[in-house]
Amino acid sequence: MPEVRVTDVVSFGETNRKVVEVSGVEVGIFRLGEEFFAYENKCPHLQGPVCQGKILPLAVEDIQADGSSNGRVFSKTRMNVVCPWHGFEFDIRTGTHPMDSKVRLRKIPLKIVDGAIYLSVGK
Repeated sequence: MPEVRVTDVVSFGETNRKVVEVSGVEVGIFRLGEEFFAYENKCPHLQGPVCQGKILPLAVEDIQADGSSNGRVFSKTRMNVVCPWHGFEFDIRTGTHPMDSKVRLRKIPLKIVDGAIYLSVGK
């Protein structure tokens, strides 16, 4: 698979995304801090445009030392993208669904060279 230059790192904000087309494949590129991740823009559920969904922190249960719950809170480290069609969520760092690691987004190889972002997309 040839690498294709698609954009520059400086075109992203601190937490941002872009959806680009490479070789006929739509790809979502996500930035979390200094890390970048790329996935095909197809939800494994019904092929919805998952990379165009809301980006939200994972909601987790806040458990006290005694085992009691303080209720749900947002994770400070785990960010999800939510498919706009049916609400399936995926961890941006891993591409996996939070409840079933077998349900995952198709990862696209990404490389950064001299501030440029390259993708390797094969069908």
